Amino acid sequence: MRETAPERICFYITSRGVTNETYYIAQKVARFLGTNNVDNSSRVCHAPSTAALKETVGCAATTCSYTDWIGSDLLIFVGTNPANNQPVTLKYLYYAKKAGTKIFAVNPFVEPGMERYWIPSVAESALFGTKLADDFFHIHVGGDIPFFYGVLKHLVENNWTDHGFIAARTAGWEALETKVRALSWESLERGAGVTRGDMYRFAEVFGRARHAIVVWSMGVTQHRYGSDNVKAIVNLQLARGNVGRPHTGLMPIRGHSGVQGGAEMGAMPGAFTADHPVNELNAARFGTPEFWGFQPPSWKGLGAAHMILAAEQGEFDVLWQSGGNFLETLPEPDRVRRALSHIGLRIHQDIVVSSTMLEDPADLVVLLPSRTRYEQRGGGTETSSERRIIYSPEIPGPRPGEARDEWEIPVLVARALDPARAGQVFSWRDTQDIRDEIDRICPTYKGIAELRKKGDNIQYGGPRLLANRFGTPDHKGHFTPIDLPEETIPAGRFSLTTRRGKQFNTMVGAEVDPLIGAARNSVLMAAEDAARLRLEAGDVVVLRNELGQYRGRVVLARVKPGSLQVYWPEANALIPAGRLDPSGMPDYNATVEVIPACG
Repeated sequence: MRETAPERICFYITSRGVTNETYYIAQKVARFLGTNNVDNSSRVCHAPSTAALKETVGCAATTCSYTDWIGSDLLIFVGTNPANNQPVTLKYLYYAKKAGTKIFAVNPFVEPGMERYWIPSVAESALFGTKLADDFFHIHVGGDIPFFYGVLKHLVENNWTDHGFIAARTAGWEALETKVRALSWESLERGAGVTRGDMYRFAEVFGRARHAIVVWSMGVTQHRYGSDNVKAIVNLQLARGNVGRPHTGLMPIRGHSGVQGGAEMGAMPGAFTADHPVNELNAARFGTPEFWGFQPPSWKGLGAAHMILAAEQGEFDVLWQSGGNFLETLPEPDRVRRALSHIGLRIHQDIVVSSTMLEDPADLVVLLPSRTRYEQRGGGTETSSERRIIYSPEIPGPRPGEARDEWEIPVLVARALDPARAGQVFSWRDTQDIRDEIDRICPTYKGIAELRKKGDNIQYGGPRLLANRFGTPDHKGHFTPIDLPEETIPAGRFSLTTRRGKQFNTMVGAEVDPLIGAARNSVLMAAEDAARLRLEAGDVVVLRNELGQYRGRVVLARVKPGSLQVYWPEANALIPAGRLDPSGMPDYNATVEVIPACG
């Protein structure tokens, strides 16, 4: 590593139990070595949310709290299924329903878990179940922007916008209104996959609601226009003044307890800690004794998807992965395998073995066993979807002999590479020292140093953000007149999207999805499409495109006709690697043909 040019080194940190302290250390070590090629797994879920929210409202985190759900007139879930991915939040939905909250779901699949769910923490619900969604809006895959434009068009035509909020607190409304009025209903219905009447049904409830919260996840973000999808949601909420007030907000919900803090700690290619953009001014600021005492590079690095594309071209000599499994996470596994084989030195520190570790390198693979977050000296913190920084103490007990604290491993390497400088820069004894430094240089995490006992937590920014002003340079919320996406599916082909079952990232916990009873090799298909192809439930089919093929069995489901759903990561062989959102997010969708197979 000492002989490698910094721009040929990259770091990747996953979400599986990684603490804020580890995120902070990993990105600081990367910068100490002279590289900004550092990324974390939260951005393979919500990079478009981060980019779009920063641009439009100046805040990359959720603006409200789960308690705001209770008492809100309307909760809207777009491209997300909390019954599967965030089941602990469903107790809030239960109490929200008891308080009279309506729930809308916007999705290409009528998720059974959003219809009715048995919430184990509530006795009544555990016994009898709870009806969740009051209405479903069954849009096309990728139909979010035309759908929300249609809703916005109804809001404008029926005078259901909040004129006072728009005038006082936003910018760009005139350009957006002009664009909305010019859009034809025909184009919106075709793109959204629902009727003008469906969009009116949504708009009427939304337009008359005193407050509303929009919750979204990877069904929104994992598109080549994921950032524009998020901007369409922001447009809708700003038009009704649904930001900064109780029971209102924008909520990009996370699937794991450790992901929110990754970017906030600076484990991303375009920003340092506390979301300071990578540039010469901020590099100089971090170079002062009050910050790091060494100057990080000022050039913007590459994110995960771009790292692999660059590695395929031989542009990286060192990859350091703390957790993560590129071979199963990213599209086109064969390209990922080829890219990994071109990297001279791969360092994998983890608590489990992954398939990526076992791929042959160009020269050397080093495996470094880590302790879990509950075993690290001084305990650790994680940041939840609602910006709550939560402390977990160290749990006493035996430790694997060769394992080290996850934050400590890159520090030990840095000290070996440059003992004199690293000894001063990385002088910590345990995670308490790290939290003291985070507290000092990251204003949003002020108070993290005082978290010392189990259950100690703070919610940075308080229960809700943006109450008085937005975080943009002009303190306004910005409307965006985005273009309708160009989606053309050739005749006889299907739009394929990926879904999650009982799994944690790529680690599958059950071969059958307990919410819908489908096996991992299932191909979810609308009944009318199956009838047209003369297929029945259980028939074997091959999905094929220019990248590869996938063999599975037909399961009749309430997916949007013309679309298919297949489990991830099994479907990655059909997903193109180079089709990215501007934020770097891969588009986990594809166009395929369906071929009946035998056996």
